[in-house]
Amino acid sequence: MTPEINQRVQELRQLLQKASYAYYVLDNPTMEDPVYDQLYRELQDLETQYPELIAPDSPTQRVGEKPASHFSSVRHNIPLYSLENAFNIEEFAKWQERWQRHLPQDFPLPIYVCELKIDGSALALTYQNGILVRGVTRGDGVTGEDITQNVRTIRSIPLRLNTDNPQPIVEVRGEAFLPIEVFEQINQERAKTGEQLLANPRNAAAGALRQLDSRLVAQRRLDFFAYTLHFTTEKSNPPTPHSQWESLKLLQKLGFRVNPNRQLCPSLEDVRNYYNNWDKERRNLPYMTDGVVVKLNSIELQEKLGFTQKFPRWAIALKYPAAEAPTLVLDITVQVGRTGALTPVAELKPVQLAGTTVSRATLHNSDRIRELDLHIGDTVIIRKAGEIIPEVVRVLPQLRPGNTQPFQMPAHCPVCNSPVKREAGEAVTRCINSSCPAILKGSLIHWASRDALDINGLGEKLVEQLVDRDLVKSVADLYSLTPEKLTALERMGKKSAEKILTAIAQSQNQPWSRVLYGLGIRHIGSVNAQTITQNFTTVEQLSKAKITEIEGIYGIGSEIAQSVWDWFQVEGNQTLIQRLREAGLQLAGEVKTTTESAHQPLTGKTFVITGTLPTLKRDEAKELIQKAGGKVTNSVSAKTDYLVVGEDPGSKLAKAEALGITQLSEETLLALIA
Repeated sequence: MTPEINQRVQELRQLLQKASYAYYVLDNPTMEDPVYDQLYRELQDLETQYPELIAPDSPTQRVGEKPASHFSSVRHNIPLYSLENAFNIEEFAKWQERWQRHLPQDFPLPIYVCELKIDGSALALTYQNGILVRGVTRGDGVTGEDITQNVRTIRSIPLRLNTDNPQPIVEVRGEAFLPIEVFEQINQERAKTGEQLLANPRNAAAGALRQLDSRLVAQRRLDFFAYTLHFTTEKSNPPTPHSQWESLKLLQKLGFRVNPNRQLCPSLEDVRNYYNNWDKERRNLPYMTDGVVVKLNSIELQEKLGFTQKFPRWAIALKYPAAEAPTLVLDITVQVGRTGALTPVAELKPVQLAGTTVSRATLHNSDRIRELDLHIGDTVIIRKAGEIIPEVVRVLPQLRPGNTQPFQMPAHCPVCNSPVKREAGEAVTRCINSSCPAILKGSLIHWASRDALDINGLGEKLVEQLVDRDLVKSVADLYSLTPEKLTALERMGKKSAEKILTAIAQSQNQPWSRVLYGLGIRHIGSVNAQTITQNFTTVEQLSKAKITEIEGIYGIGSEIAQSVWDWFQVEGNQTLIQRLREAGLQLAGEVKTTTESAHQPLTGKTFVITGTLPTLKRDEAKELIQKAGGKVTNSVSAKTDYLVVGEDPGSKLAKAEALGITQLSEETLLALIA
């Protein structure tokens, strides 16, 4: 190893750390994604060639190579106290009166700092000489679980503090959370693959942090806001902050994300206005918040007031009331998804909740039902988890009618009556009959969906008839349907049958990536399918690939790789591929010419489309952007580069204007691509 190589490694680390700070903390990217990826790969290659240069604060060391066998219980250096709760301004005023009794009567009213209470999982981070050495869950406040390997995957948590004079020991507290957009994307992918939906962002964040494999944690894309800073020495450089407001500013300088919606409030009335304002505005935030944390700004005053046995006297959580409502469980039904997953659903007496009528609520799995001790006929409290998904919060057993029994998951599939199975370590019970009509119906609907083969007209009702009449036993059978078979179905005339057959024929032209997605392999979403098919340009290549080769694709984890490999080991799936090949489906990608590969003017840019475009359908615009190297997402965020605006735009336009995002017309978009 030469001095030049060592110097290059240090330069790469500094460049990548600065780029990550600008991207994740300042929300002001200074480096294009392809450039970052190229520098990251260069650093990774050098560290592989010269392992003696690997350091714990290197950007390449965020994700561990091997899953942990367990989490160790460790004692917190400084206890994590809970916060006392207040549920309205009147209760907050009483709290203010209580802490004021501990001070002289003529003591001037102090300034408060109000911060949004993030609905996530509290973490305690320890930095030794500026390097992250430990990340611990809150636990009981005295001890927690050491999940350092998982904490390192969160890119808004710096591996090295942004200072030239680090303290020997620095303690940082904050909240890990799952952004709403990421939560919704994960649930969309899980719904498409027949997996159990995550209940809410808070539980999803907590569950991710307790994964033994840090590579799976990295896939969840957790974020982090820091809110407390502790130094272990009186004299420090930079100086120890004298106020909470100064602490938040210093945390940001050290490399942490700090919630930008904080405010100094000199009076109770200011606190009231802040609380009421965010009660309305919090629904527009990209993360969940369930209240406001109010702290006395002066660190000296905090130290004077101290703690009760449970809470700090100088801080309180001013909570927002959850949107909850009581209703009656009329029945519990069990749905079967296309992967065979059995999902219990509470059939409810309709009730108004958060502006909508709710008559059903998912119960997730048998563990959740047992935890609730739920019986048919129970009165329950429901709420919108994350203000999105109706869920049963708790049962009111005192209102339970007599002679009811706890609900039990069926031992046999409610659709095909085959035995069901629950694998060790999984919460989901599955039908193991691959010929189950429910699994087949779900597979057909997925195959025909817009992001897959996009077979217009092949909806749920038609699929029901095709399966129930034994006309279709796999997706390959769609390509042998005839006008005579279709016109024999209910409400299916000659013209309708012709349209369906035309749409099925057109699906033969869909690219290899859509076919892979349409196969419904577990954990394979439309984006992952595109990534995989860019690296394995034919189905033959993919079917013969080793797990390590699939996992070696940037952005594809071990769970996805295992799932793909497992699917191709099944003889019936190989037969299906052969039948699809004979039917004329595209099982290979087009090899781009050098000219085509070079002409990608939108590389690294993120787009959102809203409204109706003059000539292009939304899918057509999306495809054009992707072919030009761009990325299209559903939600506007600070990371969005352009909003493509058509007629009658939705709420995305207002959000984009607030964030200062550049707006494009269809004409301007086409000019960029040309």
